[in-house]
Amino acid sequence: MSDTAANLRHKIDSAGDLQGVVRTMKALAASSISQYENSVHALGDYYRTVELGLSACFRAGEPSMSAGHPAAKRTSEADSDIIGAIVFGSDQGLVGQFNEEVADFAIKTLASLPGKLQVWAVGERVRERLADAGLPIAKSFAVPTNVNAIAPLVGQIQIETETHRANRESSSMYVFHNQPKSGALYEPISQRLLPLDLQWQQGLARIPWPTGNLPEILGTGSVALRALIREYLFISLYRACAESLASENASRLAAMQRAEKNIDELLEDLASKFHQLRQSSIDEELFDVVAGYELLGKEQGH
Repeated sequence: MSDTAANLRHKIDSAGDLQGVVRTMKALAASSISQYENSVHALGDYYRTVELGLSACFRAGEPSMSAGHPAAKRTSEADSDIIGAIVFGSDQGLVGQFNEEVADFAIKTLASLPGKLQVWAVGERVRERLADAGLPIAKSFAVPTNVNAIAPLVGQIQIETETHRANRESSSMYVFHNQPKSGALYEPISQRLLPLDLQWQQGLARIPWPTGNLPEILGTGSVALRALIREYLFISLYRACAESLASENASRLAAMQRAEKNIDELLEDLASKFHQLRQSSIDEELFDVVAGYELLGKEQGH
């Protein structure tokens, strides 16, 4: 055999060390998935509060804001043809086609929309994919590495996009990200954040109020509505980012599970070869002993 017992033992030890690393990465990915999913669930009560506030504003007959920003003023018809898009990707490895799938989905979807595009990319790898397709990148952001970093990132995105809207740089806004899917790792989805369509506003206005006393907007209703819409956009972007990160770790977990399976098979194969080699060595030693004994017996017979 080409492999010696020492070589096989070294390969077995190396595969065992790699197996330990893979198991650690599996545990980290599983823990991260839970954190990001819990952060999405935690938004439920907050979103309900914002939803009721918007319902109160629309119930009071506040005018709709097609651009989602009451201060935005259009100076030409070209403004209505500008489309903004936020695409969430990954900067980490071992995620398979994670960036390619969400980028290709965004490219295909945006290609069907008429107008001038303006794209904000979260993640250097997805930015490169979008730029290679010819999409204009307004700015790119680093991907958050933990739950606590999501809110600051969303705040930066809101500041950036609101600045462009104030400067007539976008009238529609879409967000693209990978979402965890039951029975599969994830799937790319999109959501139109702006403009806030009339059907959505009317639906909120019809939400049953939880108490017998109808709400009343204090002060200037447009100020309250503007603040609530900012919170609605914050929640939407936060959820998109958290779901993207959960999907990323789900993809990494699946990759680690495949790696662990391959390592288990490799260890089994190496162990089998090692035992065969040892058995062959033992057999050879036994044959040598038997041959020596027989030779000794013949010499003593003479």
